[in-house]
Amino acid sequence: MRLRRPLAAAAAIAAALGGSTLVGTTTADAGTKASGAKAEYTVVYTAKASRAQAVKAVEANGGRVTGHNDAARTLTVKAPAKGFVLDVAGTRAVVGAARQRAIGKAPEIGVRDRVEREHQLARGHTASKEAAADAGTVAGVTTGDPLDTKLWGMRMIRADQAHAAGALGDQVRVGILDTGVDGDHPDLAANFDEALSRNFVTDMKDIDGETCEFASCVDPVDHDDDGHGTHTAGTVAAALDGFGLSGVAPSATLVNIRGGQDSGYFFLQPVVNALTYAGNAGLDVVNMSFYVDPWLYNCTANPRDSAEAQVEQNTIIAAMTNALNYAHSKGVTLTGSLGNGHDDIGSPRPDTTSPDYPGGGEYTRPIDNATCFDLPVEGPHVIGVSAVGPSGLKADYSNYGIDGDRGVDVAAPGGWFRDGYGTASFRTNENLILSTAPVNALQATGEVDDKGEITELGTENGVIKLCPTGVTAYQDCGYYQYLQGTSMASPHAAGVAALIVGEYGSGSGAAFGLAPDTTKSILLDTAAEHACPSPRMQTYQREGRSGVFNALCTGSVEYNDFYGHGIVDAYAAVTAGS
Repeated sequence: MRLRRPLAAAAAIAAALGGSTLVGTTTADAGTKASGAKAEYTVVYTAKASRAQAVKAVEANGGRVTGHNDAARTLTVKAPAKGFVLDVAGTRAVVGAARQRAIGKAPEIGVRDRVEREHQLARGHTASKEAAADAGTVAGVTTGDPLDTKLWGMRMIRADQAHAAGALGDQVRVGILDTGVDGDHPDLAANFDEALSRNFVTDMKDIDGETCEFASCVDPVDHDDDGHGTHTAGTVAAALDGFGLSGVAPSATLVNIRGGQDSGYFFLQPVVNALTYAGNAGLDVVNMSFYVDPWLYNCTANPRDSAEAQVEQNTIIAAMTNALNYAHSKGVTLTGSLGNGHDDIGSPRPDTTSPDYPGGGEYTRPIDNATCFDLPVEGPHVIGVSAVGPSGLKADYSNYGIDGDRGVDVAAPGGWFRDGYGTASFRTNENLILSTAPVNALQATGEVDDKGEITELGTENGVIKLCPTGVTAYQDCGYYQYLQGTSMASPHAAGVAALIVGEYGSGSGAAFGLAPDTTKSILLDTAAEHACPSPRMQTYQREGRSGVFNALCTGSVEYNDFYGHGIVDAYAAVTAGS
């Protein structure tokens, strides 16, 4: 979104910044800087420079290289806390530097997750009271797992029909670039590849305010303290095995490539490392339901930004461009959430939320489409996904818009709490997306108690607990929660992409796969076309929203700025060849 020219042009601007006149730094200057307070940075070096040249530039400005990612052309650097960003950006070898940040604990619900957890904030809404639905027939289609009757999104995209046709995502590896995956969840364990999974995030004790959950401050690869990643993983590939619920590609392999903090923030270096690892590990699809913090929009030269902030954003643009291009070149299909700001990405409102960490530093910035980018979804090769509710209408929170080749590509079920106005379904949990949840995250929010029982709050929010036959320990049971957002829409599209790879891919073992451009083409060509509403101005006042949520749909049935090429269709995708 917000892009009127290829992102490569922005990278060129960033490279030009790094190619400016060398700023001289004497040995004495470097020594003085080296003696002060230190911070950790991600440094990106230019396409014409070698790593050795970049290291030399870093050292000349008082920095010390502690790691590198050649695929993304980044260095991890310990350097002076003051002055280093502008100094190193003035060298010929370096695009720029961005300070690394990390957070351990999630803020209170309602600070960051107002959209995804709207039902939890809406006291007095009509809550779910059923513990679980029985397996049965819905709309003439026999569902596979007990909770599948609650998965309106799967039926909307005809995933159940794709499964009945034999398309399950066999041999396909899907990376979950998120807050982690609960690999022990009984609905995920059968498909979870612990050996291939990686955690690129370190929890920081001084920011957590308490000791880390694990001695190393690096969570195991089968752990998720937030729940966001586990939810997206379940939508992609929960097993179709007669227990719990099933995902879009229920036989695909799930690989945790964690780049998000426990708190749900996603900072540059872990995300870059996860993307390049995805390419090297032979993953077929990667789902990205986030944006790279701390900037909602990374602008090359926003007049409201300081010189240092401009360098930082150019660094993020260059590093993400490198990493996304690398993953794509290695055969990875990339899906990304379009965002929950109810914003027209062709004509965005000013950004009032950046930088979002540390808190208190936000200021209002005008956003110029030509030079400002929401990453990763506006990066190269990323399939942008908007969200719809059970009615098929664009959810009130979902971003939308046509913006050159960076507009919405497809729509998918993301949930809409306020869908069904005037009916019994209005403001009910069932309007959201049900998926897998780690019990530790539910205990942290008070929805499950220390004995593993669902609390009154959890019942109101629709939390479900199912235990496999013979299981007595609650830690071995499956827990499920409702969430909404474009974060929930993107994994539906990722799951369909996995089915496409499984159906049309070739090769064997780690070499099995399908060219990502082919996967994208099939995904878009087989999406169910969805016309703009009539009238084209979709209003949300009756649902209780202000006029700022109103959205004008432009374009044709074949392509418009609410639904892109249409709502993803799993059955059409896997039968397109016939």
